[in-house]
Amino acid sequence: MDIDLKAIYNEFAETYDKNRGLFDMTQVFDSFYGLLHIKKGRLLDMGCGAGEPFPRFFIDRGWTVTGVDFSEQMLELAARYVPEMKTVFADMREVAFEPERFEAITATYSLFHIPRDDQTLLFNRFYRWLCPEGMTLFTYATREYTGSDEFDGYKEFMGHELYYSHKTPDELRTDLQTIGFIVESWDYRDIGGEIFLWVTVRKPAGG
Repeated sequence: MDIDLKAIYNEFAETYDKNRGLFDMTQVFDSFYGLLHIKKGRLLDMGCGAGEPFPRFFIDRGWTVTGVDFSEQMLELAARYVPEMKTVFADMREVAFEPERFEAITATYSLFHIPRDDQTLLFNRFYRWLCPEGMTLFTYATREYTGSDEFDGYKEFMGHELYYSHKTPDELRTDLQTIGFIVESWDYRDIGGEIFLWVTVRKPAGG
């Protein structure tokens, strides 16, 4: 992961308290949780940050949560706000888990900060790590945010130039279905004045 991106997120941690609650994820969580075939299990949150909101939502409902992040300062906040979460300090592209370890995986506002080819590699790993009928929810950047059908470059966010990368939505859907996922929801959501594509996919029972 780009060292500048890591430094920027460490800096974001310093102002995190001021921005807590800026993005209301309740509706997103309710939609995803309603699709899960079980209501208590194991969640992996990739790019967990300070552990809010998804790890907190799941832990409050009795789930076991593992969070992965490459920002030491964000994980320090997670230890304060969501001490029940097990955290892994690592680049999300470098972690490894045994097959069928999790019933759910979330990656909100994180995957589009890594190159497109690496995203596809991660989707393959998500498929392996999920139990049959397990679900993944992730946020994806599209033209609505970057202004381009495909993008690989930098955009300004909170006074910093951040790296973003994405394929077209059609290419994304093809990748997911080729891996074996079933697409359950495909929604463009405006949250906090930012429009992203929110995707939920399921690993089939025989997968």
